[in-house]
Amino acid sequence: MHATNEIVIAAPAHTIYALAAATERWPEILPHYRFVEVLEQSGSSRVVRMAAWRDAIPIAWTAEQTNDPERPHIAFHHVRGWTRGMDVEWIFEPLGDATRVRIEHSLAFRFPIASGWLGDHVVGQFFVRDVAAKTLACMKRIAEAS
Repeated sequence: MHATNEIVIAAPAHTIYALAAATERWPEILPHYRFVEVLEQSGSSRVVRMAAWRDAIPIAWTAEQTNDPERPHIAFHHVRGWTRGMDVEWIFEPLGDATRVRIEHSLAFRFPIASGWLGDHVVGQFFVRDVAAKTLACMKRIAEAS
């Protein structure tokens, strides 16, 4: 399963990166996030337990998060939950006065039967793309207002 969401935000990359890297604040700024708990912290890496809503469906996972403010770049590797093994990258591409922000999700699904269909349609289309689109839309609204 591979899913990509992207948006152009009229703000500098470092402004958007600062919002996105502070995952502990996501429930305050992203209404579809139920909670984010930092379980471990070591320099630019942390382990976070995250929970969001996909409409009325609660979802949760635990991920290792690595922040790189120099690039800027954010990487997640899911270590617990239905999406264990998923890799997620936040990529920031400056475009003059704006920034293209892309979130890429990749997962080799572990289910032996119908894994391609389940991965693409249920995980990718129904859950991942929906939550990521809401996240990017909120980041755009907040970054452009500041």
